[in-house]
Amino acid sequence: MLVKVCGMRDEAALAAVAALAPDFLGFIFAPASPRYMEDVLAPEQVQQVPTSIWKVGVFVNATTETVLAKARQFGLGAVQLHGHEAPAQCEELGEAGLLVMKAFSVGSAVDFAALLPYVPFCDFFLFDTKGAAPGGNGAVFDWALLERYDLPVPYLLAGGLALEHAAELAALRLPGLVGVDLNSGFETAPGVKDAHRVAQMLQALRLPATT
Repeated sequence: MLVKVCGMRDEAALAAVAALAPDFLGFIFAPASPRYMEDVLAPEQVQQVPTSIWKVGVFVNATTETVLAKARQFGLGAVQLHGHEAPAQCEELGEAGLLVMKAFSVGSAVDFAALLPYVPFCDFFLFDTKGAAPGGNGAVFDWALLERYDLPVPYLLAGGLALEHAAELAALRLPGLVGVDLNSGFETAPGVKDAHRVAQMLQALRLPATT
């Protein structure tokens, strides 16, 4: 199970979580987010994250030029598009050499047909809970809605995940599921991750399956 820890904006927490070696660390570049990081983390602090960890910039309806500029400035290898970005923008960013994640909000149903235009241009999808904000709403959606998923793009689950979900997530066998996105359920304050809780979750998700 791949693990992405998103919403990093505290220097000490960043160092502590990076030491745990998650697969992805997410940095939010949307100014409206309480986890917006450009006002507290300098580019060199992000660049110091070990190269074994994918550094993911999270953007909401930013232009391709803005995304590419931030990727160069902060040393990002991946981007997560969390707004209404078009498939063409995913294609542009992929052609620029970035790994592309496209996030989709899930309410009472998943419109799989709406995902089809994105399939050729995305490395991952991310399914988050529909709410007032583009992300970070802290609520879990009904994962059973993804039981009919039959697209070739692997995806991560997001939305209100916490330690209490560890066993259920570890046992989850949904088509296309390859990882989870951890955020508000592992914080002591917006953007300040509790490395101990993250470590417990990593251990639970990475333990060998028992028979």
